[in-house]
Amino acid sequence: MNKALYAVIAIIVLVAGVFIFSKKQTSFPATQNQSTTSPDGFSAPKKAAHYESNTPEHEAVLAGVPVNVVIDFNFDVAKGSEIKIENSGKDYGLETSAIDENGLTLRRKMDPNAPDGLYAVSYKACWADGSCHDGAFQFRVDRSKISDFTDMTGEKEITINLQNLAFSAPQVRVSKGTKVTWVNQDDTEHTVNTNSHPAHTYYLDQNSRTLAKGDTYSTTFNDTGIFLYHCTPHADTMHGQIIVE
Repeated sequence: MNKALYAVIAIIVLVAGVFIFSKKQTSFPATQNQSTTSPDGFSAPKKAAHYESNTPEHEAVLAGVPVNVVIDFNFDVAKGSEIKIENSGKDYGLETSAIDENGLTLRRKMDPNAPDGLYAVSYKACWADGSCHDGAFQFRVDRSKISDFTDMTGEKEITINLQNLAFSAPQVRVSKGTKVTWVNQDDTEHTVNTNSHPAHTYYLDQNSRTLAKGDTYSTTFNDTGIFLYHCTPHADTMHGQIIVE
């Protein structure tokens, strides 16, 4: 064989090897509708038609029980829509599923005494024409993670600064009835918004206006559970969590 033929054979072998190797590296499919299980025990989520976001996020591991499970859509949901929040076959949702006044958000309260473990959320989203579509996601409650939170229980009021593009106390524990005040110490504008982004529907009493330097915003937490929030202009990096006991 001449050198040109050897070179062609070598290129074919190299390309085939790269293809085979890359296929072996793909162990978890990106599609949202396959029922593959991740190494952490989470199954891939399934998104219903018109789905936008959910809180808690899929694969979230939380140090406390969510006050709500919330799912946001880009189309009005109708009667018949519902959420189930199950662990070991038991539904830990309280009351019935509810549709917010905006028509785009489906929510259900969760039992604050729900145990640690993996929760499978399944939901049915229905539209005005009577059609319904289902979806699913999972999260985990692990109260051992509460050790990562700054203990401020027993205080009637606490302050969290927004400084250096971060929350000064990103994970705190407070008592029921505590008033939390955020103060913007940066020259940059910030907000204090409940998850998810940009729906801001998880806990509607925790959505501030835009805060310039020196501006404050306060919320009193009268429900027990975990509250997840962020700064909208810096949603990729500025996150906070509050556990209310």
